[in-house]
Amino acid sequence: MKKQIVLDLETTGINLIDKHYIGHKIIEIGAVEIKNRKITKNIFHYYLNPKREIDIKAYKIHGIKNYFLTNKPTFKKISNKFIKFIKNSELIIHNSAFDIGFIENELKLIQNNTLKIKNICKVIDTLTIARKIFPGKKNDLNSLKERYKINYLKRKKHGALIDAKLLALIFLNMTKKQMKINFHTKKNQFKNPFKQNKKTIIIFANNKEIKKHNKYLNFIKKQTTYK
Repeated sequence: MKKQIVLDLETTGINLIDKHYIGHKIIEIGAVEIKNRKITKNIFHYYLNPKREIDIKAYKIHGIKNYFLTNKPTFKKISNKFIKFIKNSELIIHNSAFDIGFIENELKLIQNNTLKIKNICKVIDTLTIARKIFPGKKNDLNSLKERYKINYLKRKKHGALIDAKLLALIFLNMTKKQMKINFHTKKNQFKNPFKQNKKTIIIFANNKEIKKHNKYLNFIKKQTTYK
């Protein structure tokens, strides 16, 4: 089975103009591995120094303070490790356009050529899946957590690693009914729902019912006989 990596980010802000990020940076990356439909201990987690201030609106979401990040590495220092971790995987993200936009912007700032994530990973967007399963409903992580009755950590604040682990559980719940069907084996052939396992019970008419039936047939015969 292909390697599956569940990813989440926290950033300095989310202001966008024409889909371009106004100088905002990644401050936390959290990623966990799923192997054979089990969450492994193989994780990727870093807090990053963005070299800029965090917007107050973003701070209220994740609670990460500027001074906490002063001694953390920059994205450039961990970029090679990050690419190695996600390369050739199925990259599972909730609202993938947002996260991938940030990642590709960071990569663009540290190298001449622009690396496209879709060229090194297959991206799976769980928000798209959720909207198909639950059309017209709220499909943020908290709503999906409640809907799937996942008793995971109470999230007072967002956090990349916490949210990646939560998303992994949500993804496994979303896809647990999917199965491959091998049409070449008898085990996977569809059963006829009308097939009766039990023997059919035949009830015969008694003598009294037979006499009544014959009497009715004679009556019908007289009614249809022309003189």
